[in-house]
Amino acid sequence: MSTAALYNDQGAAEAAVEAGQETTPTSSSSGAAFGLFSTDFKKNEDLKEMLESNKESLKLEAMKRIVQLISKGKNASELFPAIVKNVASKNIELKKLVYVYLVRYAEEQQDLALLSISTFQRALKDPNQFIRASALRVLSSIRVPIIVPIMMLAIKEAAADLSPYVRKTSAHAIQKLHSLDPDQKEQLIEVIEKLLKDKSTLVAGSVVMAFEEVCPDRIDLIHKNYRKLCNLLVDVEEWGQVVIINMLTRYARTQFLNPNINESLLEEGSGGEKMFYGSDEDEDEDEKEKKAEAAAIAKRKPYVMDPDHRLLLRNTKPLLQSRNAAVVMAVAQLYFHLAPKAEVGVIAKALVRLLRSHSEVQFVVLQNVATMTIKRRGMFEPYLKSFYIRSTDPTQIKVLKLEVLTNLANETNISTILREFQTYIKSMDKDFVAATIQAIGRCATNIGEVRDTCLNGLVQLLSNRDELVVAESVVVIKKLLQMQPEKHSDIIKHMAKLTDNIQVPMARASILWLIGEYCEHVPRIAPDVLRKMAKSFTNEEDIVKLQIINLAAKLYLTNSKQTKLLTQYVLNLAKYDQNYDIRDRARFVRQLIVPTEKSGALSKYAKKLFLALKPAPVLESPFKDRDHFQLGSLSHLLNAKAGGYQELPEWPEAAPDPSVRNVEVKESVPEWTKCSSREKRKEKKVEKPFYSDSEGESGPTESADSESDSASTTDSASASVSEESESGLESESEEESETEEEEEDKKEKKNQKKEPKKPVQESESEQSSEEEDRKPEKRSKKLKSDSESDSVEDEGSESESSPSESEDFESEAVVTKKKKAAESKPPSKSVRKEEKKEKKEMSLLDLDDFEPTPSPQVTPVNTLLSNSLATDLEGLSLSDSILSPATIIPSGALKNYELLHRITGEGLSVEYCFSRQPFSPDANMVAVQLQFTNNSTSDTKNLHMEDVRLQSGMRVKEFPEIELLPAGEMTSAVMGIDFCDSTQAANFQLCSHTKKFFVSIQPPVGELMRPVFLTENEFKKEQGQLMGMNEITEKLTLDVKCRNEHAIVQRVTTAANLSRVPCGSDKECSPPVPPPDYPVHRFAGRTVTSSSLVLVTVATREEGAAQLMVNCEKMVIGTMLVKDILLALTQ
Repeated sequence: MSTAALYNDQGAAEAAVEAGQETTPTSSSSGAAFGLFSTDFKKNEDLKEMLESNKESLKLEAMKRIVQLISKGKNASELFPAIVKNVASKNIELKKLVYVYLVRYAEEQQDLALLSISTFQRALKDPNQFIRASALRVLSSIRVPIIVPIMMLAIKEAAADLSPYVRKTSAHAIQKLHSLDPDQKEQLIEVIEKLLKDKSTLVAGSVVMAFEEVCPDRIDLIHKNYRKLCNLLVDVEEWGQVVIINMLTRYARTQFLNPNINESLLEEGSGGEKMFYGSDEDEDEDEKEKKAEAAAIAKRKPYVMDPDHRLLLRNTKPLLQSRNAAVVMAVAQLYFHLAPKAEVGVIAKALVRLLRSHSEVQFVVLQNVATMTIKRRGMFEPYLKSFYIRSTDPTQIKVLKLEVLTNLANETNISTILREFQTYIKSMDKDFVAATIQAIGRCATNIGEVRDTCLNGLVQLLSNRDELVVAESVVVIKKLLQMQPEKHSDIIKHMAKLTDNIQVPMARASILWLIGEYCEHVPRIAPDVLRKMAKSFTNEEDIVKLQIINLAAKLYLTNSKQTKLLTQYVLNLAKYDQNYDIRDRARFVRQLIVPTEKSGALSKYAKKLFLALKPAPVLESPFKDRDHFQLGSLSHLLNAKAGGYQELPEWPEAAPDPSVRNVEVKESVPEWTKCSSREKRKEKKVEKPFYSDSEGESGPTESADSESDSASTTDSASASVSEESESGLESESEEESETEEEEEDKKEKKNQKKEPKKPVQESESEQSSEEEDRKPEKRSKKLKSDSESDSVEDEGSESESSPSESEDFESEAVVTKKKKAAESKPPSKSVRKEEKKEKKEMSLLDLDDFEPTPSPQVTPVNTLLSNSLATDLEGLSLSDSILSPATIIPSGALKNYELLHRITGEGLSVEYCFSRQPFSPDANMVAVQLQFTNNSTSDTKNLHMEDVRLQSGMRVKEFPEIELLPAGEMTSAVMGIDFCDSTQAANFQLCSHTKKFFVSIQPPVGELMRPVFLTENEFKKEQGQLMGMNEITEKLTLDVKCRNEHAIVQRVTTAANLSRVPCGSDKECSPPVPPPDYPVHRFAGRTVTSSSLVLVTVATREEGAAQLMVNCEKMVIGTMLVKDILLALTQ
């Protein structure tokens, strides 16, 4: 995107940038509105015009500008309504840009985004993978709890998508859904488990990220995928590598033994060895025993590395050469935490290489190197010069490099390091100089040979012109002198003289503490220092005042003759100080050192308290205990546990079972297919190995399901539709690319191919325990048909046992009804055989049109449909009145809602109900009946509506004005509202001749539909076309009073304006079949505005259990309807 011409005027240039002006031809038409001094309003108006134009090029240009504005941080939220209209555009480029915008603003404009949810739903089935992924991304960006079930369905669909890019997006959506509704965790874990098995490198990183976010403690999900993740690691994208490596580090700490366990045992045993070198005494017997025991343990249990542990180390090592610093850092921390000591050294060179990167990267790397150098110093010693400080380094980098140099200091390189430090002290960066002096102090503490050298160097710094350098030197010298104070009384005297010049509070306090602590070494100077300090006591800082009180107390206890009066003077000054700490300290010290009658036994021990020997301070690295945090983590950087941090587990005592990571080698089965028919698919693969890979992914999957699930070619159209929808669930690409007739063609050809093998397949399927458990009756029928005839007769038996196995709620009555429909005129056995043969010939010869042949024995499809329909109607003894609209209207009692209370309305009360009658002026409107009651003593006149406020797309047909409503009277009126298939409220003013009242009508979702009449076959056919995303299922336990048929029907029709679908009858069957114990209740309706079909199924089970299923193209309506019906049936 190139911005328009360069302007000499700076303001003009800024205006052009804000407008996103470009030099493309399409922008010429909008040049006027995008003038140099036009307001934001005009700019946005121009963009709105471009978005609403009929030209795709203008819309595309507008979207490019809007995305450019967003990338510069400008607010483009007011363009949301204009942009969201283009979400259904056929232009792929435009669609992508619209989705980019929607992802950014969907959370802010939730109501408008919800209106387009059906468009996103359609886009989830778009042939273009980027559109499918973008639609899911937008859907997961709408942070509204009501669409959680829709998001869940979308994620499940996307997780089974053919495109790895869409599956990757579904893994990202899992984290968003979990943060929106943590209650969905169990379902999300199932999706994560499925995605972890994905072999695509594009998906691996994202699904592990989702795993870390949702269920990081479920390491059992990783076992089977551990080796696959290790092998895929090199090919995963860089950020995916970081996530996977961090996860595998924690996994390995729980599953493998510590590779350095023998070394740690030997170190424990050799503790006495260090004592031996440190003292002249002989080694104790206990120490010898410990050493021998440790050596014995090392011999007895030699460490053998687990092959999976080695696999992880081997596969991550090449990533040390990655161009991404985060990947290198991740591998480095993995080696530090998991590798044997001898192998950790390989990471040093890679980390040193990162020090040539940006200062931000250097900062993080040096933090981790500083931690590593405490335990594994030898690793970085060859690279000592890489940590020398450059003058261009920022202060924080300099301080970290100093830390590393100090950690690496030993007897061999200390002279080189101290020479470096001498140079650093001359720097102009005061913080860096102070850090250098502290580093010198630490080197002196850690290496005894250079202690005197360092101390002399620091004393020389006391004469430095810079007060900060002197002050820091005093603080460090104080700590060093505590180690050998008797040798350095000269230095203490020298420092006492500095009290006149040094003004830094910390340095003054350090000098006073030293003089007080070692006052016996400077008996003449100490009282004089106290005298000087007493003079300036009131002007000193609090930290200095506290040390003056301490000095006075110590001198009073050791030299009371000279300092008694001075001490009393100092304590009196402190008694009236503004700081209560100092007042408290003064009172405490007075009681302790000046014994009185009231003072307790503590005063006897005053000398022991004040003049006790104090241990020398240990100067330690601030990075000493940081390694308990996982290196490279934010918690390690902050040295505090950050939110979401996962603790690094301790090594296990004994190795867990390694066999949990063994994966059984199976035939390659497409991951997106149903689990229920995997065994059959495997059998078919063994029998027919000549299928190509592409057929193995689409063809056999479909044919296997069609063979087990479909009936013969003479079955009704509804059955074929439901089967197609099932196979479509399993292979989405087939459903998107082929028509129903083409699918029929394919199925028949595959059946024809497999005909010779059929008896073998059936015998195998009969032996499978799965089918025995599920359909024993069906199996017995198949056995009978096998004994009766050959493979042709076999095909006939399949047509007899036609019901689909995947239809969970189909009762025996429905099965019998279908058989009865297929055999409405039962011929003799021989005629039936001929008939079946001819049917088979027809299916082989003339599949494309699927028109009935003129042969009298063949039942045409149309006749079959009409027969089954007639059977349905006859069984119910339906008369013509069944089809009349009056009977479609449910008998549930209408519920009244309060529109205006009589107190609020000053005597006028209004109630409304949804009459569920068609609104004659406009069929797309919901009829709302209003009932006005005048409770006042005066008449109310001219009742009418004003100031109607509606959401976009909604309409209202006002009720006729009521000219007069006498006192105590009631009247009613009907108005129509087009709610646009949403539960948004219609707001308006209800006006009389004197008053105006603001009121609103909000519909329950069940009132947004009208009942329609469907037969059972039509219902199933339509239901088969509304699967997947359009289907919502909930399990429930029916209320005790709602366990009979009448109660269920009444409650469902009260909750929603639906009509009941009549069930097929079995009265005319011979022999007659008893009614099912657990019937299935079906209800149908259409939304008033868009006429979208709404199908509700309530399938009852044992002990009041039931399953509620709603199929609706409008997913938001379906979700809300499920909640309402669930409430009605359970309360």
